[in-house]
Formats: sequence, structure tokens, C-alpha cells
Amino acid sequence: MHLKYYCLLLITLLVTHLSPAQQQRLPQQRLPQQRYYNLGDFRLENGQVIKNCRLGYRTAGKLNANRSNAILVPTWFTGKSENKLFMAAPDQVADSTRFFTIVVDALGNGVSSSPSNSKAQPGALFPQFSIRDMVRAEYELVTKHLGLPHLYAVAGISMGGMQAFEWLFTYPTMMDKVVSIVGTPDQSAHDRFLWGTQLAVLERGKYSTDAMKTVGALHEMHLTSPEYYHTKLPTEQEYKKYLQAKEAEYVKNNDPFNWASQLRAMLGHDVFRDRNRTQAIRDTKAKALVIVALQDHMVNPLSALQLARDLNAEVLELTGNCGHLANGCEADKIKAKARRFMAREED
Repeated sequence: MHLKYYCLLLITLLVTHLSPAQQQRLPQQRLPQQRYYNLGDFRLENGQVIKNCRLGYRTAGKLNANRSNAILVPTWFTGKSENKLFMAAPDQVADSTRFFTIVVDALGNGVSSSPSNSKAQPGALFPQFSIRDMVRAEYELVTKHLGLPHLYAVAGISMGGMQAFEWLFTYPTMMDKVVSIVGTPDQSAHDRFLWGTQLAVLERGKYSTDAMKTVGALHEMHLTSPEYYHTKLPTEQEYKKYLQAKEAEYVKNNDPFNWASQLRAMLGHDVFRDRNRTQAIRDTKAKALVIVALQDHMVNPLSALQLARDLNAEVLELTGNCGHLANGCEADKIKAKARRFMAREED
């Protein structure tokens, strides 16, 4: 790998942990370029149409001679491709020193077509898409725009992990490997309580700033675990200061209509909807690595663990108290497991 590009990836890692103001002071040309693919009028599985639909993406690394080293990385809930570029850093799951990494902005994230940026269908007028629609759009990007008939892998975190599971069954022969990190093939009752309550707050609060503050507090509460917050915020003063800062951050960085659109997509997520589970599992050809956090209070790990057993997939259980944020807290475990799982025969 060229030294210049290695430095680029290190800078990208740093950028994901900087404030928006700090990010603005960094030269933009140091980040992989934000690109777009225009899908035209994109028909959703519910029959609605996103007019002038486009998908944002960034790439890192290079295709090998036989174009067999491409990895697709879908974004997490409300995340953007610039936040997910760390997955392409050396020793990460989609290490772009070895792979051609395609990080895709999911529908509704404010970069790809979303309620906040649609001129024809703004705000509440934006059509309701599903996780499956996200994956169908990504498949079109890969095959029609990038001209790739096959992927080496699909790898995602959280809602990106949900999309990875959907890829596994919507396009069962399209990739060799799938990695889902703190994702789920469907939603548990607990997940539905969380996502449904957030959506209800936004709808009943008419997508107001106060509603977004409350949703942010709910979201933050479930990101980790009671034990984690007991240690991190031991006093009432520290809790109030933290909550105030987080509420302001959620309001500043998120459009409530975008948030609601991806909430609805997750609430409807079920990879076996309209499919025979046994046949779908039999049809898939990809090897799977399922990584779960046992103290996850945001995405319940039980469905993912059951599917891993049915697929005879490799499993990594994260046991710390960071909950849904275990991807960061236990990153070394994930990287070690992923390096072995993602190894290619020619490496």
C-alpha cells in the first residue's frame, strides 16, 4: 500500500471521532470522494416510487486483476459513509490494503435519497422504504453502476448488520462471505418497544425539536448498559451535563423525518418475510460470521444467535458492558476474528 493512502486511512479514523467543527478544518480532499449513483425513479417493494432516487457511496482500495476482492459495507442507523470508512482501515473487516471497499449510504440517511433532501417528496411525503429496498438499491449500484457480478463479502454494523443479513437471503449466491456485527435478521419484542416508542414520540410530537431531544435521550439510554452508565456517570450533575450535551447533539445532527424513515424500515425488518425459512437457509451459499453483544440493549442478540446456529456460522460473543457499542470497546476481538474469517486463499 502506498504511504500516501495509508495516511489517508489513518486520517479517516481520526475524523470519525472529531466534532463537526473539527472535521470542517480538515482538508476535504484527504477523504475518499463522496460519489453518487442515480437510480432514476426507484420502485419500492410496497409499490411506492422514490423519484429521482440516488445512492451515495465512497470507495477505498483497488480491484484486483480478476475483480474478485470487492466488499460492500452498508451504513448503520442514521450513519453516513464518511463515518463508516474506518471499516476500510488496515486490520479492519474490510481492510482496503487487500480489498476494494465500497461504503454505501443507506436510503434515508441524508446523503442518499431521504426526506430531508428530496425536492419532489420532502419530509412526510417521502415514500416508505424497507431494509430490503436498501439492499435492492445497493445491488443495483454494485451490478449496474460498478459492473461487479459478484462480491467477496458484505459486512455491516447494527442496521448495516441487518442489511448484511438481508443480502444473505435476497442475493444468496452474490457473495462469498457475510459479516453481521450487532445486527439482527428480525426484530425482537424488546427492539420493537424501543424503535416503536421512538417513532411514536416523533409522530405525536410532530417531528419537533423537543420530540427529537426525547428520542435522542431514549436512543442514548439503550446504546450501552446500566452498568456502563453507572461507572461513566456516577453523579446527578454529570448525568445532567451529559444528557444536555447529547440532546443538543441529536437535534443538530439529525433530521427527524430521516430518523423516522429508517426507524420504520427497521421495524418492518424480517429476512424471512414472504420466504420459507428452511428453503432460504438451504439456498444461501455464503459463509457467515455473526458477532453479537450479549449485553446489547438496542439490538437483541437472540435472533442472530439462532440464525447462526441454523447456518452453522462462525460466532463471536462480546461480553463487556458497552452493550451495542461493543464494536468500539471490544474492537481488538473483532479485528482478530475478522482477519481469520476474511482471509482469502491467495493471501
